[in-house]
Amino acid sequence: MAEFKYTDMLPSGEHNPEFRLVTKEGISTTTVDGRTFLTIEPEVFRKVAYEAIHDISHMLRTSHLQQLRRIIDDPEASPNDRFVALDLIKNANIAAGGVLPMCQDTGTAIISAKRGSQILTTGRDEEHLSRGIFDAYQKLNLRYSQLSPVSMWEEKNTGDNLPAQIEIYADTKDGHENAYEMLFIAKGGGSANKSYLYQETKAVLNEESFRNFLDEKLRLIGTSACPPYHLAIVVGGTSAEYALKVAKYASTKYLDDLPTEGGTDGHAFRDLAMEQEVLKLTQGFGIGAQFGGKYFCHDVRVVRLPRHGASCPIAIAVSCSADRQAIVRIDATGAYVEKLEADPAQFLPEVSDEHLDDSVVSIDLNQPMDKIREQLSALPVKTRVSLTGPLVVARDIAHARILAMLERGEEMPQYLKDHPVYYAGPAKTPEGYASGSFGPTTAGRMDSYVDRFQKAGGSFVMLAKGNRSNAVTAACNDNGGFYLGSIGGPAARLAKDNIKKVEVLDFEDLGMEAVWRIEVEDFPAFVVVDDKGNDFFADTLRPVALSIPVGKPN
Repeated sequence: MAEFKYTDMLPSGEHNPEFRLVTKEGISTTTVDGRTFLTIEPEVFRKVAYEAIHDISHMLRTSHLQQLRRIIDDPEASPNDRFVALDLIKNANIAAGGVLPMCQDTGTAIISAKRGSQILTTGRDEEHLSRGIFDAYQKLNLRYSQLSPVSMWEEKNTGDNLPAQIEIYADTKDGHENAYEMLFIAKGGGSANKSYLYQETKAVLNEESFRNFLDEKLRLIGTSACPPYHLAIVVGGTSAEYALKVAKYASTKYLDDLPTEGGTDGHAFRDLAMEQEVLKLTQGFGIGAQFGGKYFCHDVRVVRLPRHGASCPIAIAVSCSADRQAIVRIDATGAYVEKLEADPAQFLPEVSDEHLDDSVVSIDLNQPMDKIREQLSALPVKTRVSLTGPLVVARDIAHARILAMLERGEEMPQYLKDHPVYYAGPAKTPEGYASGSFGPTTAGRMDSYVDRFQKAGGSFVMLAKGNRSNAVTAACNDNGGFYLGSIGGPAARLAKDNIKKVEVLDFEDLGMEAVWRIEVEDFPAFVVVDDKGNDFFADTLRPVALSIPVGKPN
């Protein structure tokens, strides 16, 4: 018979980032039968949750900002790579002021917690953490994104961004008995939507087949989740859902201390050589930091898990340019939140936008739509443009309402005929500001509306982030339309520097999903799809034809 030996499947090391103290109050110890217990009052959970959500909404890790600066300094980076990186650092500098969040999608609040065995609380830890999250979304300039199902088809915004996703596990490691550790994540819909699960077989577990698999699947991520990405790939898993969960944790670098070699006991490990190979693969895509270049990813994590012999799940996840997470620790000395970078300005180079790309074309949006289209028609895809004038803002629910109007035989609203449409939804507007954080949303969610809307005389010029389907390219070719890509990520900078006026135009009852009219100045964008059937992403998102077929067996 085999001898029992316990194995921790994810034997990660200690998480000891630099912390800042939140409070020492509400924390005490007591000794019973020679064992020391840590007592934590409800207010401690409320405080750390508030502070963690505040910090990750406004600040990034120093290491992430260093990676953005490296793009600017890399002579192999494309001008558009460097332009995006510079814009993201500028955005981080504005967000660090604590007023405008770094992204308009302030995310789903997620907590993965490990509770030591000698912790005493009221037993309602999840409720108290939720209250701190509630406080943060009520008091800060954050956006409510959670929809509650009223029926199978009807939904209503909860109005407080709850419920949060909170998971609390027992921590059985020696020395952790009197410690409570939590990973806080604010996960936006764009990057969450780029989590993929593939149910593969042993046939993919060889170097050539695996590379072909990744060359195809990684391109499907596209740019709508705001690269450069922290990419995580998990191969194996005792279940499909476990593979996806590990991929999410790996994308936050929470599992960086995993072993780097495998064994016979079933523990997970990181494959460092494969990480570098995959990073090199993504650099060859040509997608770059949104508009062509080398920096599709900052870095890659590849984690190998044990698996059932008949199953081989492969999970892929990304953390986007709003790389929002922080570790919280509560022990006998106090409650702490990971210290994030409060001075992003130190990473700004002594260089202006003009030094990065000199092919910028100014577009006056006060012109009639025909004149705007005529000017855009003369520009090749990938041209950088600067927009000044009025935009109409509308996204998912507004588009659905307008489609219903057309199906009832009503006219296309005149505002969609007269102005370009920006797919976005704002965060709350701080006092004294013209706008809250107001970056672009994923364009692909509106793809099904484009041809119908253009044939009805509207949506001829669209502005959003990410790649689009062939149907949009065909519609623009048939109807004389254009899709302009906005940089995904710098929502705070756009609000502070480029958006000068915001007012509700239609469907006010939809809250942030209403139709808005905004005035912009020098709003940066790129020509992605033109009226001749050209699509910048058509080649970069197509897999390279390799000699080894996907799924070739060993």
